[in-house]
Amino acid sequence: MDNRELGLLVAALGVAAIVVGGLIAAGALSWAGRLPGDFRWTSGGTRVYVPLTTMILLSVGLSLLSYIVRRFFP
Repeated sequence: MDNRELGLLVAALGVAAIVVGGLIAAGALSWAGRLPGDFRWTSGGTRVYVPLTTMILLSVGLSLLSYIVRRFFP
C-alpha cells in the first residue's frame, strides 16, 4: 500500500467517524444497547449489563466494513 492509498484510507475512516459521531449526537443510534438480547441485571447496588445483541450487530457491521476496505484497497 503506497502513501496515497493509505492517506485515502485514513481520510475515509475519519469521515466515517465524524458521521457516526453525528448520528450519536443526534440520537439516531439511541436504540443501541436497548435491543432484545441485551441483558441487564440489577440487584441492590450492583448492576450488570451484557449488550450481547448490540455486540453481534457491531461485529457484523465491522466485518462488512473490513471486507469492503480489503476489496477496494488491496
